[in-house]
Amino acid sequence: MNQTAPAAGNFLRARIEDDLAAGTYASRRWAGRPGPAPAHAHAEPDPARIRTRFPPEPNGYLHIGHAKSVCLNFGLARDYGGRCHLRFDDTNPTREEQEYVDAIVEVVRWLGFEWADEREDNLYFASDYFEWMYAFAEYLIEAGHAYVDSQTPEQIRVNRGSLTEPGADSPFRNRPPAESRELFRRMRDGAFAEGEHVLRARIDMASPNINMRDPVLYRVRHAEHHRTGDRWCVYPMYDYAHPISDALENITHSVCTLEFEDHRPLYDWLLARLGEGGRLNMPLPQQIEFARLNLTYVITSKRRLLQLVQEGHVDGWDDPRMPTLVGLSRRGYTPESIRLFCDRIGVAKSDSWIEYPVLEQALRDDLEARAPRAIAVLSPLRLIIDDYPEGRSETCTAPVHPQRPELGTRTFPFSRELWIEADDFTEDPPKGYFRLYPGNRVRLRYGFVIECTGCDRDAAGNVVAVHARHFADSKSGTEGAAAYKVRGAIHWLSAAHALAAEVRLYDRLFVDPMPDAGGKDFLAALNPESERVLGAFVEPTLDALERGDRFQFESHGYFVFDGTVPTGIGRFNRSVTLRDSFSPRR
Repeated sequence: MNQTAPAAGNFLRARIEDDLAAGTYASRRWAGRPGPAPAHAHAEPDPARIRTRFPPEPNGYLHIGHAKSVCLNFGLARDYGGRCHLRFDDTNPTREEQEYVDAIVEVVRWLGFEWADEREDNLYFASDYFEWMYAFAEYLIEAGHAYVDSQTPEQIRVNRGSLTEPGADSPFRNRPPAESRELFRRMRDGAFAEGEHVLRARIDMASPNINMRDPVLYRVRHAEHHRTGDRWCVYPMYDYAHPISDALENITHSVCTLEFEDHRPLYDWLLARLGEGGRLNMPLPQQIEFARLNLTYVITSKRRLLQLVQEGHVDGWDDPRMPTLVGLSRRGYTPESIRLFCDRIGVAKSDSWIEYPVLEQALRDDLEARAPRAIAVLSPLRLIIDDYPEGRSETCTAPVHPQRPELGTRTFPFSRELWIEADDFTEDPPKGYFRLYPGNRVRLRYGFVIECTGCDRDAAGNVVAVHARHFADSKSGTEGAAAYKVRGAIHWLSAAHALAAEVRLYDRLFVDPMPDAGGKDFLAALNPESERVLGAFVEPTLDALERGDRFQFESHGYFVFDGTVPTGIGRFNRSVTLRDSFSPRR
């Protein structure tokens, strides 16, 4: 572990550095696994200088917004000689599934982070702490800090008050502890229907912070949990389970997004009550908030992402247009580019919007130095070199990477009939057009200089083939090549040797930079051109690829190999263009 923090700082790093300098958590002990205070009392000093955690709820796939929290929490632990825990806050049995647990584990590792080493395996589940949480709830009842409320959910909502009016005490607020404890045990045992009773903290119904107005700690749920089955009929609320889970795990710095700022007083109140009762290891965790990631042209609401999937607007959670990390991976984004993006946007105390091109540029900057080059023709038009012998072919050579000669060269054949891009030919060239038109010369990149002599049309008047003659002494890499000065160069592939491929051109899923802001119908902002599927050709060197191999298709952008389609041809997804050219059209 790196014991020295990097020079670049922010308010989170400043807080941690102050705590380390003051020895705030130096006295902590750690039994090697989570547990209440007695479990740690006689253990060795905690070997981790700090402990952070990434605590997703397993109710969906992680998206680009989660990546910021993953990189932040694991990065802080790495840089300050600590540990970061991966903990699933699985306290809502009606929304959580093992599928999401498995997907989250896989994608956090894909991002490059690990929670296990030879000393510790810090993969945890809040559901593993249900027994402790329940026992702590009974302690709060006995200490006068909690009570069972028998009001209806509507009555609780109305009596909670508003931002300008205080709440009203529940008629059950002074229920004797013994009675509340008995009711709570019967709630646990399944004696009551959902909504019939809840357990509430006794704090202050006149608090200006509504979260402190006797918040609900437990509710009845008759549902199958993905890990505990039907063992429990009561489940803790997030605001109860989250701070307790942090404390049981010896977390020092509980880094949350800004929407939890108003919940921090409850976080502190609950831990203080349990701490003074000897239930939790001291010193207690502290919650610190940072601004969440808001990215233009993207939605990160799990509910809305699920709607996109269920209604068929996308082809699943891993659709390359989705902001999910599995979708970005299929799009061709690398873990390094995601980490680079998160590093560039930094950490702030107030919300702001990050422009989508910042994400795209991080990918370009990552792939530019390492993605091998290749040729693809996405809109094929036949080019016939009339003076080149039929049946003959010869080898042309190109660098694997123009700035990395150590990677060597690649070769592909030249023949009489070639594929070129359809927009590399016109009969009526506009000003500044240097590609093929009758009488003009261009260089076939890595090949010969040619001169266009005309074209063929079909019955409908469409150009179906272009004709040219070549200059035999102009081949790239030969002495004669320098004698030919032309202003245009175009890409090509031998028609007899090129590999057929399916190419998918992806763009932003929405045309509105803030598709769900202000109550807007985000579906109305879907981009009808977010996916285009083309029949294309790629150079024959790409005949033995593995899924996930990435390339720069010269002139077209960066692409990733996405396996084969049912016909057996390769599928390539465009990850990002060579430069930002997005122009939203409604």
